[in-house]
Amino acid sequence: MDYNTDRIMSLSYRFKQLLLFAPLLCLLLFLHPANVKAQTPVPSMEDSTSSVVWSLQDCLNYAARYNINLNTLRLTKKTSEQDLILSKAAKLPNLNATVGQNFTGGKNVNESYVLSASGNYSINSNVTLYNGGFLNKDIQQKNLLLQIADLNVDAQMNDITLLITQAYLNILLAKENIVYVKDVVTTSQAQVAQAQQQYDVGSLALVGLVQLQAQLANDKFLLVTAENTRRQNLLTLKQILQLPTSKPFDIISPDTLIETGMLTPVQEAQQQAFDTRPEIKTGNIGVDVAKLDLEKAKTGYLPVLTAGGALASNYATNISNAYLKQLDNNFYQQIGLTLSVPIFTRKVNKTNVEKAKIEVDQSNLNLQNTKVNLSQTVEQAYINVLNAQSQYDAAVEQYKYNQESYRIANETLKIGAANIVQYLQQKNLYIQALQSYIQAKYNAALTIRIYDFYRGIPVKL
Repeated sequence: MDYNTDRIMSLSYRFKQLLLFAPLLCLLLFLHPANVKAQTPVPSMEDSTSSVVWSLQDCLNYAARYNINLNTLRLTKKTSEQDLILSKAAKLPNLNATVGQNFTGGKNVNESYVLSASGNYSINSNVTLYNGGFLNKDIQQKNLLLQIADLNVDAQMNDITLLITQAYLNILLAKENIVYVKDVVTTSQAQVAQAQQQYDVGSLALVGLVQLQAQLANDKFLLVTAENTRRQNLLTLKQILQLPTSKPFDIISPDTLIETGMLTPVQEAQQQAFDTRPEIKTGNIGVDVAKLDLEKAKTGYLPVLTAGGALASNYATNISNAYLKQLDNNFYQQIGLTLSVPIFTRKVNKTNVEKAKIEVDQSNLNLQNTKVNLSQTVEQAYINVLNAQSQYDAAVEQYKYNQESYRIANETLKIGAANIVQYLQQKNLYIQALQSYIQAKYNAALTIRIYDFYRGIPVKL
């Protein structure tokens, strides 16, 4: 037997071994633990009773790592990565092995039952040599879609950042309001104690004492309301952060909130937003994705050239030749090229191209709409800053004079020279001015940070 015949017989023998062991190998591979995919749980904060006191940056860092929506988008990004890998692999040749074994039984002309066997073994491969650039354009498109998936994570983080910042400042507002209201309650308690002494010695009418006691009860109600607001705002922030319910939680109060400096003109801020915001980048990439879809659709008019090859053999027991001899005689090799030219596709290609053109126009409109919405949002944020700063300046003046009037009224009441009704009126004006001042202070702090955030400046306290 010459070298070629020996090589063919060796290959045929390997085919036979593959036939005998293929089912068992497939079963073992299927049951192998490496093929069982385990889901990696999203990490979460360990549930304990120890208190957590975080800064705003701590809250943002925690959300960036553990937020469920963000992690969902990150999984979507991983899916896009796999799509890109698959798209690149489409340019590689494939390789398939086929093993077929048949058994046939039946009676022959002599009424004897005869059992025969036959087998077919083959290996084939093909690769696309030319398809009008479809595969290259598909790889480019999958790259862009991966970028969009990454930008979607950034956009979601931006939304979460604004929610956390607003909730954080609401807690600070409630905390500061509690401090001021506690001071008011302390003053009211001292006044009631003094009024009780005056009433006991007969220098104050009962109605005056009752009025001050009623005011003390009202001040305590304000304090309870402020404390409830703080607890509710803390709960809101915990829910945004998706912290465990049983986890004690509090935040750090910064030294200062109000920022000074020139306000960036709205036109400049809008341009900075266009340059940095992920939704604009997503819109621009979306246009490129649609254009690639159009280019891919146009490749449907072009021919496709593929190369393929195969090795195969077969045998049958009803043939007199021996098994190995049959494999030797029936062994063949094939290699060739296939050119597919679209001639008439019942307007499939034309329709795909027209629909892709529509998608390009739609993506351009989506980008334009995103720019308009962002431009209006930045302009509204700019107006909010101007309004908040004006309200803050006015609230500072209002609080300053009402605070002084309240101080004078307190001193006058101590020496018994004040009318209690007028004092209570002045005190209510002071409380209203105080609450307006605190609200305006945190509103100004929030609006300027939102405005700067749209300009691409990270939120800091």
